[in-house]
Amino acid sequence: MRIARLPIPAAVAAVLLVVAAPPAVAAEPWRDGAIPTVGKLIWDAGGGRLGLCSGAVVDAPNGSVVATAAHCARTREQPEPPPEVWFVPGYDHARDTWREDGWRVASFHTPEGWDVARDTAEILPHDYAFLTLAEKDGRTVQEAHGANRLAFEPLKEGEWVAALGYPAAAPYDGESLRYCAGGTDVLTEGEAQEPNLGGLLLDDCDMTAGSSGGPWLRDYDRATESGTLVAVMSVGSGEGQVVGRPFPEAARELLAAAGA
Repeated sequence: MRIARLPIPAAVAAVLLVVAAPPAVAAEPWRDGAIPTVGKLIWDAGGGRLGLCSGAVVDAPNGSVVATAAHCARTREQPEPPPEVWFVPGYDHARDTWREDGWRVASFHTPEGWDVARDTAEILPHDYAFLTLAEKDGRTVQEAHGANRLAFEPLKEGEWVAALGYPAAAPYDGESLRYCAGGTDVLTEGEAQEPNLGGLLLDDCDMTAGSSGGPWLRDYDRATESGTLVAVMSVGSGEGQVVGRPFPEAARELLAAAGA
């Protein structure tokens, strides 16, 4: 089956980032194989293709919310979400069983600012979304797998984070969890043009398409297999830089709607 990998909008980031990029380093396999609170979004893109993104379960009253990138839900080419999307927590080489292993997405929640009729550069500051999942066998995804805490802006400079996801474009195949780690740089004037201001920059990372929407976690606890989600993978330069989109205060209302 061919794969339609919803991309990290690399061309956008290449224009907007103005800091020098170091040589890219391969995203490493996650040391524990997979994380039950992190997973892969998969849908039938038609023509024998699959659409792919990444996401993470976040704590919510209904126990059924996944955070991802807005461009994983709506794009200019596809302004409405796919009719049937599945979230597979702890995905690990499950290409043939993703429907059986997954939790169906029941509703999509993107911010008003994510208006796909406008240019991507104009709406990039709103590249975050929440998905509400249906229950499976009478249980919520949070009951079955746990959840990550969600942090809102403002965020501290230089905090250690792990950016996780399922990159599927070469040299990766999207079948295993990968990560890059390091201290984040909160982008300010002089480092990036306006659409990426406030985003979190992580150098030395070659995550590719398929990792879009993947969580940027701090304070990861191996005992609970969860951490604090501070951003989701938004854009990449294609030259060793990726930008995570944090959650503004306005995202609280969107999370409340998804988690009700």
